[in-house]
Amino acid sequence: MKELKGACIIGQSGGPTAVINASVLGAIQTALNAPQITRVFGAAHGITGVLNQQLYDMSMEDPVELELLKFTPSSALGTCRYKMKDPDVDPTDYEKILETFKKFDVRYFFYNGGNDSMDTCNKISKFMQKSGYECRVMGIPKTIDNDLFGTDHCPGYASAAKYIATSCMEVKHDASCYDTGMVTIIEVMGRHAGWLTAAAALANYAGDGPDLIYLPEVDFDMESFLDDVERIYNATTKCMVVVSEGIHDKDGKFISEAKTNGKDGFGHAQLGGLANKLADVVRERIKSAKVRAIEPSLLQRCATHLASTTDAMEAYLAGKTAVQAAIEGDTDKMVAFERNTLYGQYACNTKLLPLESVANFERKVPREWINAAGNGIEMPFIDYALPLIQGETGMKTVQALPRFARLRKVLATPEGQA
Repeated sequence: MKELKGACIIGQSGGPTAVINASVLGAIQTALNAPQITRVFGAAHGITGVLNQQLYDMSMEDPVELELLKFTPSSALGTCRYKMKDPDVDPTDYEKILETFKKFDVRYFFYNGGNDSMDTCNKISKFMQKSGYECRVMGIPKTIDNDLFGTDHCPGYASAAKYIATSCMEVKHDASCYDTGMVTIIEVMGRHAGWLTAAAALANYAGDGPDLIYLPEVDFDMESFLDDVERIYNATTKCMVVVSEGIHDKDGKFISEAKTNGKDGFGHAQLGGLANKLADVVRERIKSAKVRAIEPSLLQRCATHLASTTDAMEAYLAGKTAVQAAIEGDTDKMVAFERNTLYGQYACNTKLLPLESVANFERKVPREWINAAGNGIEMPFIDYALPLIQGETGMKTVQALPRFARLRKVLATPEGQA
């Protein structure tokens, strides 16, 4: 494979995570040190920044500030939910991207995101090949949903899982201290895959978890749910439930009918209000109980103070590997994780998957990891998730408060222009 010299663009897309910036840091630092990469750009708000030619010159950033990205939440470069059309139907966006690539001599493109972002990567890569423009395109995975196909786990998941498990333990103590009857229902993110909701079982492993856990991998039956809650409440005067926002009935209809904001940029229904809906139903059945509905919402994906060091290190590795692989000639691939054992301990290696094998495929929690009744999690999930959440955050603090990265975000101009 011949050496390819030119600039690179690094972009972020979709919902942020506690460690998505660690992946960007891995990519930026590796690219800045690569002689084959002439300039390093960050896309302002993902692919929309590429379309609008709004690119940040990452060489203008203070290296000390860049280093702080490892434990800075959200998407430091800005993110978006922009769905590109099929280039065979409407090539307008792709032609704009090609124009930007040519204008800034971009020969490497790295996109950090989930399922839809990998689809975007795949389409861009195919269009560039069809256009005869040499550009190596690589996907860097992220999603708290943990549902990307072909990888053992996804950067961002472990930190969110650690937050959910910890929060469930804390809520369990709070909800148990009163001498009055109480039912607590916690709604966790996850539209079609219940990986994050399943993390509540880690709280059970630690001794302070929920009584019931419901995932979208199993059809939800309202009467069975009410029977479960009433049985536990009658026995203990307490019941704690964790539910995935995407639970649905046997016909596939979401139990949450409150699609509060319609659809997002990719056409996905924006779910909400499930915990409140279930709380109302429980109140009708169990008149004597105080019923609380809790929705962590964005807190579950931005809690960098509870980030897993394992997650942050692996997220960095994903960004670094993407750049190294592209320099060595790989393109049209996504970095994935492969679980191994080294000296009896958990170990993680990287591998590369074709983008077309990843895009728009969702990986679900195995049915055998869910109990027969569909209201709890089995030990194989604990064995899977426990190694991923290890390590305490190494974030910098000032006066006991987090010190997050503050990027200058200097807009870039094409080479030779002032």
